[in-house]
Amino acid sequence: MNKLKFSITINASKARVWDTMLNDATYRIWTEAFAPGCYYVGDWSEGSKILFLASRETGDSGMVSRIKENRLHEYISIEHLGMVENGKEDTTSDAIKEWAGVLENYTFKDVNGITELFVEMDSNEEYSDMFNDMWPKALTKLKELSENK
Repeated sequence: MNKLKFSITINASKARVWDTMLNDATYRIWTEAFAPGCYYVGDWSEGSKILFLASRETGDSGMVSRIKENRLHEYISIEHLGMVENGKEDTTSDAIKEWAGVLENYTFKDVNGITELFVEMDSNEEYSDMFNDMWPKALTKLKELSENK
């Protein structure tokens, strides 16, 4: 498992960046870098189940996850538990068990009213190049949305 790290400086408060990142309407925009039509079902409270999905012709697909930790405007940790394929959840297959429990963490730091956002995530080696391409695009869009809100 690789540990991937990304960061961006955003000229907006931590609260604004946080809200832009997690708000349903703006989430759908900045996550387009990962797949068209991204959205989530659930909520961001600690311990909550949340599905990260994208619409497909055969049904919604994405991740089954849990909010492991949520410290308002400071830190959020997402634990990925399985996949959704064509609208069906899989958290028990052997393929899922190989990587279930991987984390995606966000840290928000204030530096004189400017937010430094750090993203750290676990990734299988086969997906590292893909994420290394997608994350900078997603964070650039999040920056644009946060600064122009």
